[in-house]
Parts: sequence; structure tokens; C-alpha cells
Amino acid sequence: MADTKPQERRNRRPEIQPEEKQFDERTLHIDRVARVVKGGRRFRFRALVVVGDKKKKIGIGSAKGADVTAAVNKATEVAKKNFVEVSLYKGTLPHEIEYKVSGAHILLKPASAGTGLIAGGVVRTILEVAGVKNALSKSLGSSNKTNTAYATLAALDNLVPASQWVTTKAKPAKTKTVEDKKPAAKKTEKVKA
Repeated sequence: MADTKPQERRNRRPEIQPEEKQFDERTLHIDRVARVVKGGRRFRFRALVVVGDKKKKIGIGSAKGADVTAAVNKATEVAKKNFVEVSLYKGTLPHEIEYKVSGAHILLKPASAGTGLIAGGVVRTILEVAGVKNALSKSLGSSNKTNTAYATLAALDNLVPASQWVTTKAKPAKTKTVEDKKPAAKKTEKVKA
């Protein structure tokens, strides 16, 4: 009997290892948009994508394409070019922050350990991708997903890290002592009569 092992090796395809993604890419919203031309309407797709590493880096991108996959790929590339570093403190936000972009108004608050993410829709996805474990949020104003996403990103970008907080009081201005406050004694001249 001949050895069949070498033949098996020749017929096997090399196993392609799936590429491990270093970023978490999530599609927030897909819209069908139209351009009106002489012959009717031309439809395209607009995608809103968030990309993050779950370790404080996050980016948002929006792009249009002829089909959904093209739009998502373009939006992902835009998001990767616009990364923002987020300041976190023990798995939550360092402080409360409120931000407004166009009509979307976002309020983000830190939460104690074990609370989880109390957020909905777009805000929740963005906080998850950023690596926030515990936070509270409220979306005020417009429910437009694009504006809400950019308002959330702007709020996260404007967080001040705990290391830069001013916790010491400034030295008070030098105050005058009691002796300094007394008016100088007026010299009186005796009038000879």
C-alpha cells in the first residue's frame, strides 16, 4: 500500500485564517436618498457608521454609495480617519456633560459600577464601542440619528480627564489686617487764639 499522506497534503487548500479585526465597526443607520433628474429619481444609499476599539478610541463616519455595502465601506473609512480619544474614569465618564449639535441635545452622566449603560439607540451603541461600561444618558430635542451621533461624539470629546481637574483652591488675595484698615490719625493743629 502506498502512503496517501503526501497526496492529501497536495490537495488541501491552505487554511485562510479570518483576519482579526482590531476595531468594532457598527452601522448605526442606513437611508435611501434620491436625486431628482430629468428622467426621474436616482437612488443612492447613505450609511452612518461608528468605529471604536473599546479602549477609549472612537470615530463616526457618514457616506453615500450606489449600494448599501459601498456606502458602509466608505463610511467606515471616513470614521477611521476621524478618531477621537475619549477620557474615561474607572469604566465610566469622569463627569456630567451636556452637548448640542443642530437640534439634537445629549446629556451624559457617570454611573456607579454595576449600573450598566442606561442609554438608547445611537447613544448606547456609541458608548459601547467607546468602552464605557457604566453611564446614564438622556437624549433631548431632535431624534435625528446623525445629529444625535455627532452630539454624543462631541460630548465624549469634550470630557475633561480626572487628572486635569482643579481640586485645590486658589490662594485668596492678600487681605488687609486690622491695623492696615484703620485710617491714619489726622494731625490737628492747635490754633492759637
